[in-house]
Amino acid sequence: MTVGLPEAAGRPGYPADRHPVICGVGGYVPPDVVTNADLVARLDTSDEWIRTRTGIAARHFVGPGTATSDLAVEAGLRALKSADDSQVDAVVLATTTPDHPCPATGPSVAARLGLGGVPAFDVSAVCTGFLYGLATAGGLIASGAAARVLLIAADAFTTIVNPGDRSTAVIFADGAGAVVLRAGRADEPGAVGPIVLGSDGDQREMITVPAGGSRTRSTDEQPAHGDQYFQMAGRAIFRQAVERMTESSQQALAAAGWQLADVDRLASHQANARILAAVAERLDIDPERQLSNIERVGNTGAASIPLLLAQSAESGDLRPGQRVLLTAFGGGLTWGAATLTWPDLGPHPTPDAR
Repeated sequence: MTVGLPEAAGRPGYPADRHPVICGVGGYVPPDVVTNADLVARLDTSDEWIRTRTGIAARHFVGPGTATSDLAVEAGLRALKSADDSQVDAVVLATTTPDHPCPATGPSVAARLGLGGVPAFDVSAVCTGFLYGLATAGGLIASGAAARVLLIAADAFTTIVNPGDRSTAVIFADGAGAVVLRAGRADEPGAVGPIVLGSDGDQREMITVPAGGSRTRSTDEQPAHGDQYFQMAGRAIFRQAVERMTESSQQALAAAGWQLADVDRLASHQANARILAAVAERLDIDPERQLSNIERVGNTGAASIPLLLAQSAESGDLRPGQRVLLTAFGGGLTWGAATLTWPDLGPHPTPDAR
C-alpha cells in the first residue's frame, strides 16, 4: 500500500495545503551505557563476535523502574522544543513495549507533556512502527482532524528480551525518537513524500513474544519456559528484511519520482550492520550516503529511525535540503519506506551517545 501519492500520479494524495511536514525532531536514550565488555562478562560471547555480526559496540538500557513512557516523554519534549511550539492537536506513540497491556501508553505520555485532552493513542508495528505512525499522523493532518501532530516512537526493548540469550541480548536496546508534523505544502522542505507500507501475517512467528496475550491467556496451559521473551528466527529474518526493505524503498522512490542518484541520505532501521550493508548494496547507495548510529545505540526498535534522524541532524551528518530515503522492517511481519527532504529545524538536543 502506498500512502500520499501525488495527484499527478493519478491516485489520491494529500490535500494541497494539508500535506504532513516535519517541523521538529528530538531523540533520547537512557543514561545507562552497556558496552560489549559488560555483556561478555555474563554471556558466552566476545566483543569480536558481537561487532562482526551486529556492528554494535555499546547500547543504552533503561534502569529499574524506567518504562517506555519515560523515554517517550523525554523525546517528545525535545521534538516540541525543536518545533518551537508546545501545542499539538494529537499524539501518536509507536511502541512494542507499552507500559501496560491496558490502557494504551499514548494518553499517559500526552498528559505528562501537558497537552491536555488531545487525542492520543498507540500504534504497534514493531520496528516499522515509526513509518506506520508517520502514515497515521499524515492521515490525521490530511483529514483535517489535526493541524499539528506529535509522533513519538519509543521502546524499552530490554524489558522483553531474554538477558541470557546472546542472539538478542547483544542487539536490542532502549531509546526514543520523535517528530512534530504540521499541515503544509508538498513542495516545502520537511514534507513527507509517498509512504509505502506492507505486511505478511502468515510469517508472524518469525518475530514474536509467544506468551502474555489473549492467545495464551485464554487457555489453561502454562506458557513454555522462555515464551515470555522476544524471539526471532535470525537467518530467515535477514533474508526477509533485506528483500522487503529494498523493494519498499524502490517503490517509494518510484512514487516520489526520485532516482537512486537523487538520494543524499539513506536512513534505514538500525537492525544490524549486516542488514544495513546488504540493503545499501542492493540499492547501490555508497557508505558516504548512509546514516548510522547502530555502533553506539544498537537496535532500538520503533525508535530507531527518528533517533537516527535526531542524532544525525545534531552531528551535521544530516543537513537541510538533503533528500532522505527512510526504510524499515519489523515483526508482523511489517515493512515500509518513505521519502522526504530534510528541513532546517531548531535545536534538537540528544544525549552524547558516542
